[in-house]
Amino acid sequence: MLTRYWIKFEDTPVISSLVPKVGCGVTAYSYEDALYILKATIFKYQPLGKIVDVIENIDVSTLEAGHILPNSLPASVRGVWFPIGHWYADF
Repeated sequence: MLTRYWIKFEDTPVISSLVPKVGCGVTAYSYEDALYILKATIFKYQPLGKIVDVIENIDVSTLEAGHILPNSLPASVRGVWFPIGHWYADF
């Protein structure tokens, strides 16, 4: 069973260059799987930044309609759905 996560990181110069300040959306089998996907995609196997907030089972419709929603992939598939460009496939 897949779960949608919205994860926000502490704002540092390194994190700001990798992750939008609003956070990341990822769908995964578990929280640990979500972190693995983020590390393999956005962070490219570098250490993750400090996580400051996690919303499990995020209702995607509650996210910002002007930027996040139109720039997101479907949240029903395992992988990063926001920001676009970091899709993950585990074949």
